[in-house]
Amino acid sequence: MNWSPFSLPAAFWVAILVIQTALCSPLQPHRVVDLAPRQTIIPGGKPCGQNNATNRGCWKNTWNINTDYETTTPPAFNTRNVRPSVDDAGGTGYQFPGPTIEADWGDYVVVNVYNDMQDNGTSIHWHGIRQFGESNQDGANGVTECPIPPGHMKTYDFHVTQYGTSWYHSHYSSQYGNGIVGALVVHGPAAANYDIDLGPYMVGDYYHETADRLHLRAEQVSNGPPPDSDNVVFRGKNINPNGAGGAYDRITLTPGKKHLLRIINPSVDNSFTVSLVGHTFTVITTDLVPITPVVRDKLFLAVGQRYDVIITANQPVGNYWFNATLEANGNCGSSRNPFPAGIFHYDGASTTALPTNRGTPITAGCDGEKNFAPLITRTVSPSEFQPSTLPVSLAFPTTDRGQVFEWRVRNTPISVEWDHPVLEYVLENNTAQFPGAINLVDVPEPEVWTFWVVQNTFALPHPIHLHGHDFLVLGTGAGTFDAATMAGQLQFDNPIRRDVAQMPGSGWLVIAFRTDNPGCWLMHCHIGWHVAMGLGIQFLERKADIMELMHLDQMQPNCEAWRAYVPTSPYLPKIDSGLRKRMEMEWDGLPAVRRIG
Repeated sequence: MNWSPFSLPAAFWVAILVIQTALCSPLQPHRVVDLAPRQTIIPGGKPCGQNNATNRGCWKNTWNINTDYETTTPPAFNTRNVRPSVDDAGGTGYQFPGPTIEADWGDYVVVNVYNDMQDNGTSIHWHGIRQFGESNQDGANGVTECPIPPGHMKTYDFHVTQYGTSWYHSHYSSQYGNGIVGALVVHGPAAANYDIDLGPYMVGDYYHETADRLHLRAEQVSNGPPPDSDNVVFRGKNINPNGAGGAYDRITLTPGKKHLLRIINPSVDNSFTVSLVGHTFTVITTDLVPITPVVRDKLFLAVGQRYDVIITANQPVGNYWFNATLEANGNCGSSRNPFPAGIFHYDGASTTALPTNRGTPITAGCDGEKNFAPLITRTVSPSEFQPSTLPVSLAFPTTDRGQVFEWRVRNTPISVEWDHPVLEYVLENNTAQFPGAINLVDVPEPEVWTFWVVQNTFALPHPIHLHGHDFLVLGTGAGTFDAATMAGQLQFDNPIRRDVAQMPGSGWLVIAFRTDNPGCWLMHCHIGWHVAMGLGIQFLERKADIMELMHLDQMQPNCEAWRAYVPTSPYLPKIDSGLRKRMEMEWDGLPAVRRIG
């Protein structure tokens, strides 16, 4: 168990009190999703051998790094029963980060989430997992489910059709900012060989106060920019930069070996440029998309993004700083720790000495990474490019809490209904009654490419996350995008593909996704303050097909429990979008829950 120097009170990290992951036969029969049909056998394929240090491109039987995982998934291999990597706390989740959930490509994952908090709902989103034909497992309360009320349990049961590194987190307002996060690793083939898997490496911002208190401060126009993070933690650890206590996180490298590192940014606000002094990264995966390997000496990680990288331990035996650097002007967040870093320790070096070389200062910007080529290619025709524009703006309305910041998409700040999620409307065949505040975009046509220009009218960048899809990043740029004159600046032939992309300040982001996954899918900024203030929309994809794939009785028990709880709650109604920040509360006398992640 990794505890930060500012550890969570054990009473809080209980939204995931029971997590049991069984990667074998599902608890109940799964509907066969007959959309773009998935295969379980590659015709004419030959066994590729064993997945080992000299053959990581192979997986099992005929499945390998060149298998199109969007159309072909291995059957669940019932060869192991995987459970979270918890300690003697007995799987109760009294740890930060939360237990790592591991699976094999093609497995079914069954997770029991029990809410033992006293006065808060919760839901768990499996970030980046496409939930192909299973939108009701996405974990976005107000969209695909009602929150789980205190004293109740919900079972998530989904199929992992991708592989790589991701994470899970609460999607109940800004609750994940109070520490409800953990890594999700799906083992599969890799685009380059390595000897040792170092596991997930979560690098995230940390706050002494609760995310709820911080949001109430951040939304006030009179307070200016959001608060600085008090620290940046590496796997939940770091020294206290402004006093005594704490310790650097240390990872051990074996001299001469190649190490796979799974880097995750689970922050609320801070985006980083990461680097390891004296070493390079061979990047093999962006989010959950394998790419042609590329060597970089630094990487920008927006909030929510992940990279799988290979580090070769080819330097003299010693200790080396792993730096997480923020842009100096604060556009990508700021921290009271002037030198956020962990330590990479060579086996045989001192286990207590600090690195002596801080390295050459790197230039840390706010621009998303470019020039990555997915191994499984996707190309769209420029002749199909007929985009819709989603303008993002910032307003300053006056409310009963004073003048507040309000982020809008299509001039609407999103606000979901916890007690009546969009998916429930659809399964009730009640779609004529959608409230305007849920900011819904209907995408009815199946198996077509849709194109979206996200136009930023304000100077701050935003990490844009789409549920249910890996989207094509056709391009980004400064100023206002004009489809008639600027389409030539876009990349239509195998562009970067991922589930979080950085939209520049006062600029544009053009994306495309194929309508191959019926469901209700959020697209939002992953900065906690921004989505809480309204920066999000919902895509209702292939409404007519949803009822063939999901049923109302699958979500009713939890929604009925939530609706029964609401009249008894002392802290409702909510005051924000419902997607990040919780409800307004009287905080006097309550213990401050530390933000550690």
